[in-house]
Amino acid sequence: MKEISANDNPVIKKFRALSVKKQRDKLGLYIIEGPNLLEEALNCGVRIGQVLFDDEALSRSEELAGLAARTEEKKIPAAVVSPSLFLKAANTDTPQGVIAWVEKPLWTEEQFFALRGGNIIVLDRLQDPGNLGTILRTADSAGFSGALLLKGCGDIYGPKTVRAATGTLFRLPVLFCDGPEEAMALLRAHGKTVFATALESSEVYFKCDLRRDAAIVIGNEGNGICREILDEADQNITIPMEGKTESLNAGIAAGILMYESLRQRHME
Repeated sequence: MKEISANDNPVIKKFRALSVKKQRDKLGLYIIEGPNLLEEALNCGVRIGQVLFDDEALSRSEELAGLAARTEEKKIPAAVVSPSLFLKAANTDTPQGVIAWVEKPLWTEEQFFALRGGNIIVLDRLQDPGNLGTILRTADSAGFSGALLLKGCGDIYGPKTVRAATGTLFRLPVLFCDGPEEAMALLRAHGKTVFATALESSEVYFKCDLRRDAAIVIGNEGNGICREILDEADQNITIPMEGKTESLNAGIAAGILMYESLRQRHME
């Protein structure tokens, strides 16, 4: 395996560049970190451009050694570096011995809506990386067919979201749109019933049919769902609360609603 020792090596410089959203967007790449994510990327057939190992971690870990052998078998470019250089490339406080850059998946409208009757999670300008990753991970777990993200959402390929999503980005179709008008047009064109989480004129969520062709909209952490979607949604839904808390975390609310749709399907 190739060894890299120079700070100004192009591979190191590229890893460091990919810590910036502008470069991730420009290059169509993002960074994954740790043996679990690398193994899942290999299993899912993700296009991996470069793998970088911490040489000390590699020498101590059978798991990392096994991954190194797999990258070699698949002829994926890989290199080892010193722990100090690995830290500079990984840009993380808790290095796990291996990082890689992978290609962002591109989903067409046809691919995104290919599953007949599939449910969609719609994210309207969500910003928190943890919420984004948690919602995407939960959507995958609850059998949702995709996530539609409106302009203004945080970067799902940022390191915190990638970690929170735990491999979901390798599998779950994600489609981006410019704003509420485009989002509603797409959902209408593909026969989705739009459920907007809101307090006004709302029905309790478990009284709504969320089994199939449901598009559940989760709004911005501070401002909620935009007025354009609220005005056009088929039904506003709410999660009842009996305590003194005014609202739920966006990730928790999304999880409750998505698993309610799963529960309803299982009750058929």
